[in-house]
Amino acid sequence: MSGSTTQRTATPGQPQAAPARNMGQKIAYAFGNLGQAAFYNTMSTFFITFVTTALFIDVDKTLAARLIAVITGLVVVIRIAEIFLDPLLGNLVDNTNTRWGRFRPWQFIGGLVPGILLIMVFTGLFGLVDVNTGVFMVLFVIVFILLDVIYSLRDISYWGMIPAISSDSHERSTYTALGAFTGSIGYNGVTVIVVPVVSWFTWKFTGQWEQGRTGWAAFAIIIAVLGLLTAWSVAFGTRENQGELRAKAEANGNPIEAFKAIAQNDQLLWVALSYLLYSVANVATTGVLFYQFKYVLGAPDSFSIAGVIPVITGLVTTPLYPVLNRRIPRRWLYTAGMAFMIAGYTLFIIAPMNLPVVIVALVLFYLPAQTIQMTAILSMTDSIEYGQLKTGKRNEAVTLSVRPMLDKIAGALSNGIVGFVAVAAGMVGNATAADMTAANIRT
Repeated sequence: MSGSTTQRTATPGQPQAAPARNMGQKIAYAFGNLGQAAFYNTMSTFFITFVTTALFIDVDKTLAARLIAVITGLVVVIRIAEIFLDPLLGNLVDNTNTRWGRFRPWQFIGGLVPGILLIMVFTGLFGLVDVNTGVFMVLFVIVFILLDVIYSLRDISYWGMIPAISSDSHERSTYTALGAFTGSIGYNGVTVIVVPVVSWFTWKFTGQWEQGRTGWAAFAIIIAVLGLLTAWSVAFGTRENQGELRAKAEANGNPIEAFKAIAQNDQLLWVALSYLLYSVANVATTGVLFYQFKYVLGAPDSFSIAGVIPVITGLVTTPLYPVLNRRIPRRWLYTAGMAFMIAGYTLFIIAPMNLPVVIVALVLFYLPAQTIQMTAILSMTDSIEYGQLKTGKRNEAVTLSVRPMLDKIAGALSNGIVGFVAVAAGMVGNATAADMTAANIRT
């Protein structure tokens, strides 16, 4: 990261940044969320899938169910506890002052360290789970906390860069759309590749076509490398603009003021409440889809459909968002998106064992996903100036740390829901669709 990447915003009498450099920055920024979203989906969705289906594969089924319940409970508690850290992490980012800017150092660190920790988690701490379960549990808590905290610094600094890159609302919507576009590919691309990749590497090492531990380890390595490359794309390929508003707000206060900045921003809080409800439903639904295909439909090899559909819908809807955002109020975009999701849920409930109907439900469910997320992100971003007007302090990363905090809550609740469903329904270990009978449900 040689040289400073903090620049002053051009005044009317100064030349604007070269278009080529501006386009290169947009590409670098967009590429960053490809790996970041893939990493998030791996941890929020497929980590629990790995735990319930592969981590304790050689353990007695009853003991395995208990260990799965313990890990699920630990993950929920850890993530709920960590949500109080996110405003503090945002405050840390806001008070970062280096020659490379406020955000880039955290992209550099956030690409490297979480990747190493992810590999540790998906290998059972390099096989320690088979040697000493008690020690594994203790070290797992430490590793998981570090993984979540450092990933959060990456996530907060990534979205916090948008108001630092541009003060124009429509320009911000372009960066948000680009990030959401690649994020959709990364997030849903994981769903597309996870079963083929895990199965292929398991077959390569064991000769069995299944989702085994060696396959999950290889999958984690792929996601870790992708996360590293994309984070460093942002670290080395973007620049901050030091506009007048940002220049007036260099001192961002202490950690207590970080919480005050959130509590006093009522515009932010209302958006946050709406996004939280959406995010819990979205992540929990995505989390149980693997079990839907494997244990209900009996078609685990068709699970890639659940990733292909949101990728295609994202490719269609994301480029349209800046145009729609100019012509349709955000509240109506948000409301229409919720209506589509409700229609999708209705079909899931009516015909859960009918693959064509499930596919239609997936289309309805995922079609508005990017529109809803971009509307929430932009509304939170624009609330930065609102908060500055009310308090006199500009808290970019603190304000935008709210979304990762909400995602963490959603991920925690989703892990709890999915883990409970998997254990209660007997969807663990070597179970198959044929085992899914009313007699196997534990209440």
